[in-house]
Amino acid sequence: MSGESRYEIHQNAYLKLVLHALKHRTSAVNGVLLGRSSADGATVEIVDSVPLFHSQIGLLPPLEIALIMIEEYYGEKGSSIVGYFHANERYDDFELASVAKNIGDHITRYFPQAALLLLDNKRLEDLPKGKDRSPVMQLYTKDASSWKLLGSKGSNQLTVKQPSANTVLLDYISSGKWKDIVDFDDHLDDISK
Repeated sequence: MSGESRYEIHQNAYLKLVLHALKHRTSAVNGVLLGRSSADGATVEIVDSVPLFHSQIGLLPPLEIALIMIEEYYGEKGSSIVGYFHANERYDDFELASVAKNIGDHITRYFPQAALLLLDNKRLEDLPKGKDRSPVMQLYTKDASSWKLLGSKGSNQLTVKQPSANTVLLDYISSGKWKDIVDFDDHLDDISK
């Protein structure tokens, strides 16, 4: 079912996730994807994202608190949690971490078409060298009991709504915009953020 869906991520949601990973390059980071499914269920639209953690990402109490707050706040705005984002600690690690699968499993209980996005550091590194408009992420969906990578580099099951998103991303990287990203960890350390 979910393998047949297409996923479209808005530029703002995409940029926040990648910049969050760049801010904490030596740590695993995560976040949730917010959006909705089309009426026919063929497309999942990811309209926003919330960066969560960059330390101890699998710690359950802070994760539960964050998810409750996100569901309440964005639910009032008509969005729900439609997926999860993960970036591994090591640059050369392309495996979907156990914590990502576990959180994804939880999300699929409430949204069966949930997407798991994994940052692809190789594609991120190659971004300045080419004109690729595809997201620098790998898309996983749940198929029966396991998470499956959908498509390859040329797959169009995950697209960025705004075609210029990677150009904007490169501009943000060169200007140091990643320093402005605040995640839930930062908020717990200083509630004024």
